[in-house]
Amino acid sequence: MAAFLPVKIFAQISVDTTGTYDTAKVSMEGPGIYETPLPDNGWPYKFVPVSKRKWRMPLVFGVTAGLYAGSFIGLNEVWYADYPKSDFHFINDNAEWYGLDKMGHAATAYYIGYYTQPVFRWSGLSYKASVWTAGGLGFAYQSTIEILDGFSAEWGASWGDMVANLGGSALFVSQELIWKEQRFQPKLSYWPSEYADKRPNLLGSNFPERLLKDYNAHTFWISCNVWSFLPNREASKFPRWLNIAVGYGANGMLGGFDNPPEFAHIPRYQQFYLSIDFDFSKIKTKSTFLKTLFKLIQIIKIPAPTIEFSTNPDQPVFFHWLMF
Repeated sequence: MAAFLPVKIFAQISVDTTGTYDTAKVSMEGPGIYETPLPDNGWPYKFVPVSKRKWRMPLVFGVTAGLYAGSFIGLNEVWYADYPKSDFHFINDNAEWYGLDKMGHAATAYYIGYYTQPVFRWSGLSYKASVWTAGGLGFAYQSTIEILDGFSAEWGASWGDMVANLGGSALFVSQELIWKEQRFQPKLSYWPSEYADKRPNLLGSNFPERLLKDYNAHTFWISCNVWSFLPNREASKFPRWLNIAVGYGANGMLGGFDNPPEFAHIPRYQQFYLSIDFDFSKIKTKSTFLKTLFKLIQIIKIPAPTIEFSTNPDQPVFFHWLMF
């Protein structure tokens, strides 16, 4: 992805007496390849020795390219091969599943950027270059799925999905460039629904399938770190890890747009949530293992007391002592 970014670097580079590290002060127009002591954002960064960049960068970009290509070769065989091809076309599926699939697209693009940026940083890319590369990778990966959909007679490329992909990547990149930290993060919670057993072919017949297909079981959240917005926050005693989260889900869906006739009696409704959450990246620790673990579990919304507002007329407001 970095190849598509305008890069123009003007630098005078000196190397320390051991020949190990760049000690240059670099001015730049656009992202480039150099090291500066910028924030670690919950990941243990150090300066990257010049000698290590020579093998790290080809390794990271080679593995990334291999995984990118290999995953889509496999996806094509597993998901698309049994369906007829067509001319490239778009569809309008914005109302399908009450838009929950769009939330999934945005969150996936975001977390591809969130989790790969430290890897690109480790390879020796500058902070900005790693942010743009990771964000671009998230958007490109998700958009490639749309291209495959567009050539399938069974599906079709979706402008709504593309906008969601861009939104997820933009959420990651913009926060890094503005704040050099993630103050707003999409998160996911899952609790098995009662509907998958009614239509297992559509909603999944086992846990891995239901985790992907049963949107009745999904809740998507935006979790905001309150401490990050406080004036003079370093002196504040407000818990760094305490977040406020708003969530969105839906229930009663046994079809994408409408329920089939045999399930027409089951009401479809949307759900909106207000809850507290935890930002593990704000927990201070010197342990590399814990920093890595905390970053990996950031995608999960921690169960907590929650207020639910619903379009279900039988239960418009409900309090959950512990919402999963």
